[in-house]
Amino acid sequence: MTIAFFIAGLFLLIVGAEALVRGASRIATKLGISPLIIGLTVVSFGTSSPELAVSIKAALAVQANIALGNVIGSNIFNVLFILGLSAVITPLIVAQQLIRIDVPLLIVVSGLAWLLGLDNAYSLLDGLILVAGLCGYVVFLILQSRRERQEVNAEYTAEFGGKRRADTWLINAGLIVGGLILLVLGSRWLVESAITAARYFGVSELIVGLTIVAAGTSLPEVVTSVIASLRGERDIAVGNVVGSNLFNLLGVLGFAALVSPTAIEVSETILRFDLPVMIATALVCLPIFFSGGRISREEGLLLLGFYAAYTLYLIFAASHHAALSGYRVAMLYFVLPLTGVTLVAIALRQIHRHRGDRA
Repeated sequence: MTIAFFIAGLFLLIVGAEALVRGASRIATKLGISPLIIGLTVVSFGTSSPELAVSIKAALAVQANIALGNVIGSNIFNVLFILGLSAVITPLIVAQQLIRIDVPLLIVVSGLAWLLGLDNAYSLLDGLILVAGLCGYVVFLILQSRRERQEVNAEYTAEFGGKRRADTWLINAGLIVGGLILLVLGSRWLVESAITAARYFGVSELIVGLTIVAAGTSLPEVVTSVIASLRGERDIAVGNVVGSNLFNLLGVLGFAALVSPTAIEVSETILRFDLPVMIATALVCLPIFFSGGRISREEGLLLLGFYAAYTLYLIFAASHHAALSGYRVAMLYFVLPLTGVTLVAIALRQIHRHRGDRA
């Protein structure tokens, strides 16, 4: 019965997210909002709505490890697995805006999340800071859309359709309300079944949140980015991941801290390992994106390899394996720094080669 509720919860989350995104995007189009802003906000934020529903439900139930594990695990999964898989399918072209603005912002916000958690809790004030950051980011996107060149708007209009749909406001509002209801119900089933399974198998709620719940709630991002990659919409595949990660930290974590009856407790394990790994995955994006403005298949395989290594760590942690301590030290102080240096060297070589070609 637990497995049935878990699968049903995932199904409701995916269907609810799809309905919410579709209804919201159509209403945004009717209101005349730029198609670019729809893609950066409604699509990426909408695909993160399962994470929002699950973390808020967990926060209200004072289940900090599920709420935090979902956010941190989803961000790690999005970069390492989704970007890696999408790049393996076809090399991804990275828009200059992501390199100049969004990825550096993601790195800053990831660091901010770690700093706010240094007191071992995310308080109401921390939640207000994060949500204020989300509001500022949305305002920035709206102001930026007004400065878009006409040809950029024309490109998105050609992609998403220049004619406004004839759907009624009532149908679209119904999609939004119905999507939210499914998300709430699905998140309840998913969290409760995951916790039941964790207790039955003797696995900590943090491990369940970082793996099963995080991967499950990231399924909309997986589908969106993989389909976009297959269709050649490579910028959408990358933008969806970066936008979703920003929303997870600013919106999901922020709102969870606001609604939680008490401050969300941050364990030492999260502070010393999981949050640093999340920051490292954000840092990895920058040199990869700089290396010729694309993510190659080789770099995609590297990202997938890192996710496999992180998953192995979680398996060691769940089984209390004797190799856990040494493995953690090797990952934090050898593998991640060495990879970072290598990626920076690759990026500098690509930039130098690009300048040489232009000369």
